[in-house]
Amino acid sequence: MVLAIVAILGCARGPCVAIIAPDGRTRATVRVEVADTNSKREIGLMYRKSMDADAGMIFIFKSPSNLRFWMHNTELPLDMIFADASLRVVGIVANAQPFSETLLGVESDSQYVLEVNAGFCARHGIKAGDRLDFLGFANRAID
Repeated sequence: MVLAIVAILGCARGPCVAIIAPDGRTRATVRVEVADTNSKREIGLMYRKSMDADAGMIFIFKSPSNLRFWMHNTELPLDMIFADASLRVVGIVANAQPFSETLLGVESDSQYVLEVNAGFCARHGIKAGDRLDFLGFANRAID
């Protein structure tokens, strides 16, 4: 109950994504910047020097596909959480290394990718089968 209240209060400051376990328990809640346009998705978290522990960026695409990301000009190590059209987590790329130009992704098609600080998924026990819950914003791409 206390975690739910903390999550709701945190989301009062802007859009959030909650990560929900299959049993309905909230594993974590992340304040997010929403990358729902081509220009926002192209820049992503590049050039950032730091990010709060409970912050991230949600990438929203018009339809599911086999998404691949790179870390070009991204200074922060990241965990990438890939989710399908139903918001179910289909895979995670843990600890993506800064400045790498290796394409990273998971085997399943995804429509959403949540980027958080490296180690976030391990700390919160996030795994495939969890689901994302969007709070305070629409879950569709604008362009």
